Amino acid sequence: MSTQPKTFQELIDGEIPVLVDFFATWCGPCKMMQPILEDTSRQLGDKVKIVKVDVDKNPLAAGKFQVRGVPTLILFHKGKTIWRQSGVVPVHQLVQVINSNLMANA
Repeated sequence: MSTQPKTFQELIDGEIPVLVDFFATWCGPCKMMQPILEDTSRQLGDKVKIVKVDVDKNPLAAGKFQVRGVPTLILFHKGKTIWRQSGVVPVHQLVQVINSNLMANA
């Protein structure tokens, strides 16, 4: 039985890569990312955790990772940023980026 991480840092420090979607509720392109992230999650299953962070409710996290615009996607593995991009990312590109980074950082 595994215990859930207590903090954001513990979550991104884990063995499983974590894709973080920094978003805002008022952001149109952010709303477009929701079905893309759901599809990505279905395709990749347990290979990656997907977490959404509302920049208005979590300004310290957004500031720490220098999020200047939303949506911004950051892929973490063992606490390190291994990929980041701002804007809407199509599902096929997102799956490809995650898979290629999983192989490179295995």
